[in-house]
Amino acid sequence: MARNDARNQRKSSSAPEKPDELKVELVDHFRKKRNDLRKLWVEQMTSKSLMVGLTQKEIDKESAAIYDTCVSCLETGRFEAAEEYAQKMAERGVLRGMTTEQIIGGMLTLRDVYGRSLAEVYRNDMKRLGQALDVYEPVANSILSIVALAFIQEREKLVAAQQEAIRELSTPVLQIRDKLLILPVIGLIDTLRARQLTEQLLEAISDRRAKVVVVDITGVPNVDSKVANHLIQTAEASKILGAKCIFTGVSPEIAQTIVSIGVEVSKMHAVGDLQGGIEEAERMIAAG
Repeated sequence: MARNDARNQRKSSSAPEKPDELKVELVDHFRKKRNDLRKLWVEQMTSKSLMVGLTQKEIDKESAAIYDTCVSCLETGRFEAAEEYAQKMAERGVLRGMTTEQIIGGMLTLRDVYGRSLAEVYRNDMKRLGQALDVYEPVANSILSIVALAFIQEREKLVAAQQEAIRELSTPVLQIRDKLLILPVIGLIDTLRARQLTEQLLEAISDRRAKVVVVDITGVPNVDSKVANHLIQTAEASKILGAKCIFTGVSPEIAQTIVSIGVEVSKMHAVGDLQGGIEEAERMIAAG
């Protein structure tokens, strides 16, 4: 061991200072120490509870893939492999329910393991250590950024999909009898949801050949002028498809908003409550 340390020290003091040659030296070191450093990384990850939810087989596979990807990026100076792996890891991580702490914490721990290993190698040559860190740290930080961005983007996609599903569930178009549909709307309506509401309603009118639609907004606390105008446009679009809209549960505040945007009251068929709206719809269907 002493002879090896002495050899490393002589090599360190006599090694060329060109970044490319030093990079080769670092890559060679990380590959030779692959098993030891990967084992140390897994131990530290485990002690920090960052491996929760992974089987031993998965831990071995993931740690090897991440380790080798990092060394490859250091060797080539290119990050396509990191981007590809980060995307796959993000997808698996999000689906597995891993937290941001697990993803980012794991990469930070690996970066520290690499850095401390270099500090040990060049412990007797601070100048050489500084040069090694100058080569290693930009690569490590770039990989960390790639992984973090991939995870955040995947999480955002998941959240967006969940929100879309919630919006669809929160605006169901119900058929209570032939030619009669009810659209109960609950909660706040923004421009995006109003557009989605219109699309769902028009599709249902076409598919079910509806003649009357009761849009109940009793559960809507308020709407702005854009959304109010969108509701009126929804009624007009329904007419083009051969269906009439009845709005029920219109609050005084929403009524004021509708009046304030200059909508002709005749364009909006409103009935006090849902029961009254259904009765009115039945009469309209019976009258043909």
